[in-house]
Amino acid sequence: MNRTRDYAAPAAIVYSVIVAGVIAFQLALAAGMPWGAYARGGTFPGAFPPAMRLAAVVQAILLGLTAAILLARAGVALARWSRVAKPIAWVIACLMAVSVVLNAITPSSVERAVWVPVTLVMLLCSLTVALRRGSLR
Repeated sequence: MNRTRDYAAPAAIVYSVIVAGVIAFQLALAAGMPWGAYARGGTFPGAFPPAMRLAAVVQAILLGLTAAILLARAGVALARWSRVAKPIAWVIACLMAVSVVLNAITPSSVERAVWVPVTLVMLLCSLTVALRRGSLR
């Protein structure tokens, strides 16, 4: 009897909840909130300049797509995306690994303190989904 558990769905949901918070943060930066010390290595303390505000919106959109892809891969939502989501889940996991490293080496100590734990959880969740055995179809 096979009693392996599939943790992909809970991991994708946790990832998505975290991403919702990160998206809110990015959109707040785009709207002019003075939280620049917590992003981009603290290069733009205070409110972001216009080009960085646009970059924050783009990042928010991309983050939303990563959550949608992991939810599809885990079988939680967007079933039609499940086949294409399988290889992309690995790309997301790799990007999260890079994100952990970049946040760990940032010169901004406040950015490090906030984002290393967040991106580490996102990495673990994305790896859990990417490692899901088989496909949904």
